[in-house]
Amino acid sequence: EAVKFGPFEQGDLRDGHRLAQVFAAYQPGAVMHFAALSQVGESMRDPGIYWDNNVSGSLSLLRAAVEAGCLDIVFSSTCATYGDQDNVVLDEDCVQQPINAYGASKRAIEDMLTDFEAAHGMRSVIFRYFNVAGADPEAEVGEFHQPETHLIPLVLDAVDGKRDALTIFGTDYDTPDGTCIRDYVHVMDLVEAHVLGLKWLEEKRGSRVFNLGTGSGFTVREVIDHARATTGREVPVIEGARRPGDCTKLVSGSTRAKAELGWEPGRSTLAEMIADAWRWHQTGHYDK
Repeated sequence: EAVKFGPFEQGDLRDGHRLAQVFAAYQPGAVMHFAALSQVGESMRDPGIYWDNNVSGSLSLLRAAVEAGCLDIVFSSTCATYGDQDNVVLDEDCVQQPINAYGASKRAIEDMLTDFEAAHGMRSVIFRYFNVAGADPEAEVGEFHQPETHLIPLVLDAVDGKRDALTIFGTDYDTPDGTCIRDYVHVMDLVEAHVLGLKWLEEKRGSRVFNLGTGSGFTVREVIDHARATTGREVPVIEGARRPGDCTKLVSGSTRAKAELGWEPGRSTLAEMIADAWRWHQTGHYDK
C-alpha cells in the first residue's frame, strides 16, 4: 500500500537467489539502497541484528549487483557514522567514530563499497543523512514506523493523543536548553538529492560522499515549541534519562552537496517540515 509508484517486489536482501531473480527481471542500470534497521537504542541492546541485517544484507546486495553487471549504487548512510563531536559543524572529511551499532554498521557498508570499487569497478554516491522529516506536501505519502522512534512524529502523536506524552530523553546535555541538537532535512529535499546522485553516476563522475543537512540545528525543546505553534495545541511532555548511544549535537552545512551536486534544500525550514508532517498525520493513513 505504501508503494504507490512502480512495481513492488518483496524479499530479504540476504536471499541471494531472490535478488538474482529481481536483477534478471528488471535489469536495472543503478541501485538505490535504503534498506536497513535504524533504531539507535535497539542497536545498543542487540547489535547482532544490525550487523546481520544491515551489513550482511548489504554484502548480499552488492554481490548480486556485481553478478548482474549493475555497478552504480546510491547508498543511504547516516550522520551517526560521525559519533559525538560536540560543537562541530560536520563535513565529509570529519573522522568517523560511531558510538552505536547502527552507525557502525553503516560505516562498515561504506567501507564495503570502497572495497567493491577497487575489486569490481563499482561506483557509489553515499549520502550521509541528518534527521529526515516532513512528508509529501500533498499528504499522499508520509512517515510511518512501528514502533515510531523519530522525534517529529512522536511529538505529533503526543499532540493528538496517540500517546499520553512525549518523553524527552536527557535534559542535561551541554546545549542551550539541555536537550540534544539535530539538523533536520525535508524528505522532499532528500528525494531531489537522490535524483542528482543518480545523475552524478550517469555522468561517470566517480564515487563521492555527501552530507545531507541544512546547517541549522534545533534542540528537542525547540522542535516541541514549533509543533505547538504549528498545530495550535499543547504537547504533553515527560522528562526522562539519557538514552545510550545518543549524540549531543549533529549538524552539517552540506556545502559539498550544494557546490558539486547543485543541491539546495528548499523545503527544509522546521515550520514547513512540521506542517507537512502534521498534514500527513491528520489524513488517517497514519493509523493504518
